[in-house]
Amino acid sequence: MMIRDALLAAGVVLSFASQISVPGLPLGYGEFFLAIWVMLSLGRILAGGRFEVTPAFLQLASFWLLLSLALAIGTVVGYFTTVLYLTGLSHDAMAYGLLASFTCLAVLEPDTEHHLRRSAWWMIAIAAGTLAIQVGLALGGIHQPGVDPWYWDRFRGWSENPNQLALYCAVFGPLALHLAATTRNRWAQLLALSSLIPIIFVGRLTKSDTYLYTTILSGLVFLGLRLRAWFAFGGNGPSLPREIALLLILGAVPLAITVAPYAVSEESSVAKFAKSLTKDGGGDATAETFELRMFLWSDAIEKGLQSGSLGLGPGPHLERPPVADRQFLERPFEAHNTVLDLYLQGGLVAVLALIWIVGSAALSAWRSRSDALSVLLVSVVIFSMPHLIIRHPIVWFALTFCLVAGMRQELQPRLQHARIA
Repeated sequence: MMIRDALLAAGVVLSFASQISVPGLPLGYGEFFLAIWVMLSLGRILAGGRFEVTPAFLQLASFWLLLSLALAIGTVVGYFTTVLYLTGLSHDAMAYGLLASFTCLAVLEPDTEHHLRRSAWWMIAIAAGTLAIQVGLALGGIHQPGVDPWYWDRFRGWSENPNQLALYCAVFGPLALHLAATTRNRWAQLLALSSLIPIIFVGRLTKSDTYLYTTILSGLVFLGLRLRAWFAFGGNGPSLPREIALLLILGAVPLAITVAPYAVSEESSVAKFAKSLTKDGGGDATAETFELRMFLWSDAIEKGLQSGSLGLGPGPHLERPPVADRQFLERPFEAHNTVLDLYLQGGLVAVLALIWIVGSAALSAWRSRSDALSVLLVSVVIFSMPHLIIRHPIVWFALTFCLVAGMRQELQPRLQHARIA
């Protein structure tokens, strides 16, 4: 069982390594390990192995059925109304099939929460090791044939583009934080917390504006949740954490009023500092990216409405924008927004299904009383706004992990009621 948990972790983590592939096979290492894990899991069940139909399985199976139906209808609509790009269609169909297989099989395992948690520990360990190797590539200490770790001045490591690597770093961080906060083993805590060093370092090397915003907003959310927990600690009785939280809340407003004049007088310095954090240090590339996104988003909404909100099937459907610069040569384009891309592919039904499964995961994470899991979902949602992330295994591992985390709290009231009855 531990070997399968490690295989699942390796498949999810190495899915970002799209520049390297298994020798002799047209597969990346991530897809290769995930395919092996799926075959082993299916073989275990077909051989008479025990499985449990958990609430998370019913939710995930329902989502993938709805999405498959929506994409099938969209494909029919696209076939009769527009030009279908078969390469993108087949690629997306294979990706969705692999994602549906590994998420549904993962939650059929007996003691699902234990196995997913063990896979998460393997993921953090593998991520820390592979990111350290990629830092060696960035610094020039390691040379790997066939791998170009830089995309202009942005680090991409083994990934095809920097944003792909940044997404994985944005999810690895909260996941490591959750594992560190929910274990009593000091060595395990040290491993999880120390893994944050290469994760954050590589995330900043990508110069991804989305990673920067995600990290800042997720950090603020985490601090707010911890502040709420400290304030509620000890019930109505006095306690040091509660008093500190109260002082911070009461002092926030007068402190903001006091520093406001200085903030206004230093507005230009603050603006320069904010621009220095963007991908080009001056904000020009960020402005160009925003202009491109706005054009793609408006075009995606227009095409989605023209399809009657039924979608056009899997794959990209947007033509090359006139605002695209010389580095955007491929066509067709995607909308670079998860909701809009899904709306363009599967219509309104696909979007509603996505909102439902993410909402269920968020509710489950909240029910688990883990602040880090809530931050994990926040990171995924923020990163989904300027990027299409639904095809990445790390996103679905995060959603599955959150869905499973709240099952214990959900089942406890039912078990207590059954015992009373």
